[in-house]
Amino acid sequence: MFHRLGHFVVRRAWWVIGAWLIAAVAIIGSAPALTTNTDQAAFLPKHYESIQAADVQQKAFPSDKSPSALLLFERTDGAALDANDQAAMDKVTQGLADKKIPLVEQVLPVSDQTGSYSKDHKYAMALVAIDKSKMQQPEYTDAAKKIREDGKELAAGSNLKFQVGGDAATALDQKESSDKAGILIGLGTVVIILLTLGIIFRSPIVALLPVVSVIIYSLVATGLIGFASDWFGLKADSSMSQILTVVLYGVGTDYFLFLMFRYRERLRAGDNRKEAVANAVGRVGEAITSAAGAVVVAFAVLVLSSLGMFKALGPSLAIAVGVTALASVTLVPAILCLIPQKVLFWPSKAWQREPSNARFAAIGRTVGRRPAGAALVSGLVMVGLAIAALGYQGTFDMAGSAMPKDKESMVVQNTMIKAYSAGAADPAHILLTSQNGNKIDVAGLQGYVNDLGKVDGVAAAALPTPDRGISKDGLTVDVTVVLKDQSTTNKAIDTIGKVRTVAHDEAPAGTKAYVAGTTSVLKDINTAMAHDYSLVFPIAAVLIMIILGLLLRSVVAPWYLMASVGLGFGATLGATTLVFQDFKGESGLMFMLPILIYLFVVAIGTDYNILMIARLREEAREGRSPREAASQAIRHGGPTVAAAGFILAATFGTMLLAGNTMMSEMGFSIAIGIIIAAFVMSMFFTPALTALLGRRAWWPGHGDVKGHGEEPTQLVGTTMPPEPVGRH
Repeated sequence: MFHRLGHFVVRRAWWVIGAWLIAAVAIIGSAPALTTNTDQAAFLPKHYESIQAADVQQKAFPSDKSPSALLLFERTDGAALDANDQAAMDKVTQGLADKKIPLVEQVLPVSDQTGSYSKDHKYAMALVAIDKSKMQQPEYTDAAKKIREDGKELAAGSNLKFQVGGDAATALDQKESSDKAGILIGLGTVVIILLTLGIIFRSPIVALLPVVSVIIYSLVATGLIGFASDWFGLKADSSMSQILTVVLYGVGTDYFLFLMFRYRERLRAGDNRKEAVANAVGRVGEAITSAAGAVVVAFAVLVLSSLGMFKALGPSLAIAVGVTALASVTLVPAILCLIPQKVLFWPSKAWQREPSNARFAAIGRTVGRRPAGAALVSGLVMVGLAIAALGYQGTFDMAGSAMPKDKESMVVQNTMIKAYSAGAADPAHILLTSQNGNKIDVAGLQGYVNDLGKVDGVAAAALPTPDRGISKDGLTVDVTVVLKDQSTTNKAIDTIGKVRTVAHDEAPAGTKAYVAGTTSVLKDINTAMAHDYSLVFPIAAVLIMIILGLLLRSVVAPWYLMASVGLGFGATLGATTLVFQDFKGESGLMFMLPILIYLFVVAIGTDYNILMIARLREEAREGRSPREAASQAIRHGGPTVAAAGFILAATFGTMLLAGNTMMSEMGFSIAIGIIIAAFVMSMFFTPALTALLGRRAWWPGHGDVKGHGEEPTQLVGTTMPPEPVGRH
């Protein structure tokens, strides 16, 4: 099939290029723009308690102006706030209220009666309510920016330092940080690709080719993702654009290298330009599409996730990789066959002669002679790193991890934790609702509130006041519970579980309790993640194994290939745990990191396994013994895997430029996972095991026997002589 596709592309090259350009213009011109969602609750299904609680809260208190921003005041000299400072703070809060900033509903002043002051009186906070129905609109963060700018102007000339934190300010800082990170990652990725390909091929045109190609088909991919997000209501988080950039350029360059190395090899074997392109597509097209199929399946399985962020991320990346694979066997070959090789490889002439590949030949000989030792050593490296994964701890502070620590909203958050109870800035809410139509006796809830206050990890629990926390019909009341720990910590999540138990079990007769708030949402996300681990992981593994079985016509090979990838996953998580938890001292890794590592390392790591095992099978079909086939596969396939692995790892490594913990953890973990997949798993472990198993690796098929599953390599209408055995 791929030989026929290669023939079609070289004969209709301009048609193929024109079709891609027309598709890019048409799709991007009509596709809806990609939007992101920063509301964690929006990522959960409706059956979780925190979402049900939010619905109850909205219905019972539709006009409740819950704070979206925190105004933090302190003296510039660090002294306690006095009466003059109170007057200055009143000037700021009243001035902000008078400005009638769009979406700002209420500015509550600093007051001793409302607990605005810290215990040492060095800090004071005021609360600002912003219309939360506009949370995902630019106007929401614009309001936070205006509050920040106007508040600083109003505080000028006083002894006060004024800062803005809270949800709206966090969303503003996160957006600005994300935009900056996107630019850095995009530029870093392109520079790495240009430099690396320039060094490998010593040609500026070859270096530019994948970048130009990606620009064309990324427009198609982005447009299709926009349509899919719009049609199916997918909700992406703020990291989507950066991940898409890296995947499109990284995976696109990978597949370009798969094709380019084989194209150059066919030129050296004596093919003319069009023959070389067609034969390159014919020989690696199956490996590219199978590798892409594994990635697409792994990502697409995320539609089964309970979390909206993964439901959006998975299909989006699946679309991106699918488009990349299609372009790699159509658009890229069409461009290649139109460029004379002397122009393509200019100014280098090294493409005309086959290098000795001395390093990879030496590695191949070592693995071929001592496959047991190679498998043991590479396996022990992965097992050793995987043991460190036992120390993994998850953390849920997405806002704090998504931007640098010196951002104003993060400074406010950390100051609030030190100055007040750590959970004071973001308390939990127990929504007690009547089930029998009778109004709730608020005074009679004191015992219930006392029980909540006694829960280990709770700092305080308070009854609602007559003017706040009681619905108009008297059928719902809001009991505020302040936790001792910050709302996003694991301790707070453990505490909220205990709070739920007491809230449900001790609820007065005729009422039902719902626990709302950030910590309650994170508790449900934690539960949803456990569900996803038990569902997504095994389904993705089974589907990838089926793809491997179909590619290799084997039942045996997929098992040890997936086992090696599983070791790679454990080693990746272990290495990341060592670097960020043990060396850097982070309290934990982002909670979604294991599933991202699994998907990227399993899917993309399988790419290199597929490329190497496909080359090994090709060498075996030439009549070589299993050990010699492994040796030759490493010699000829090693440079491709090494180059592709290095570029893809480096492109993911550009996420470290984002300057925030979440992107740094993601970039490092996927980069190290790809390095392990390319340089440990595919270069040593997989070929060594295949050499040890011999022909049993292909059971029950005959994948290593010439003639089984092969297509002729000649172009229709040509009289190409058969390639001599051993010539590559």
